[in-house]
Amino acid sequence: MIAIACDHAGIDLKPHVIAVLDELGIPYKDFGTNSHESVDYPVYGARAANAVASGECSMGIIMCGTGVGIGMAASKVHGIRCVNCTDTYSAKMSRLHNNANMLALGARVLGSELAKDIVRIWLMTAFEGERHARRVGMIDRLDRGESLE
Repeated sequence: MIAIACDHAGIDLKPHVIAVLDELGIPYKDFGTNSHESVDYPVYGARAANAVASGECSMGIIMCGTGVGIGMAASKVHGIRCVNCTDTYSAKMSRLHNNANMLALGARVLGSELAKDIVRIWLMTAFEGERHARRVGMIDRLDRGESLE
């Protein structure tokens, strides 16, 4: 199950993300918001991130105006590796090499068709592992407050 969430600036992109999830037959849980009324993006980013970190959802897709703020908020949740993607190559590599477990999108930055392509590629790309697993492990150590040196 995929966690999805957005703030008021991301609300118009959310139906496009849901359309891709439906197309791929992937279930999702919507953590809001569901209107254009101004809300605080950290609340919604954290809701989705907590669902991913707890294992309730396997991955998450979150949206705000740029993807930056909501992605930063989500990344503060222990165990989250959120990537803000504006192109399909970064989406692919964030899964293949970095095992990103959350994707942040900017509704004011991306057109709906590019956003849908990014979502498809991100969801369909598996983590390559091997040498990259060691590096993701290093990121996880930093997340736990450990030193790399």
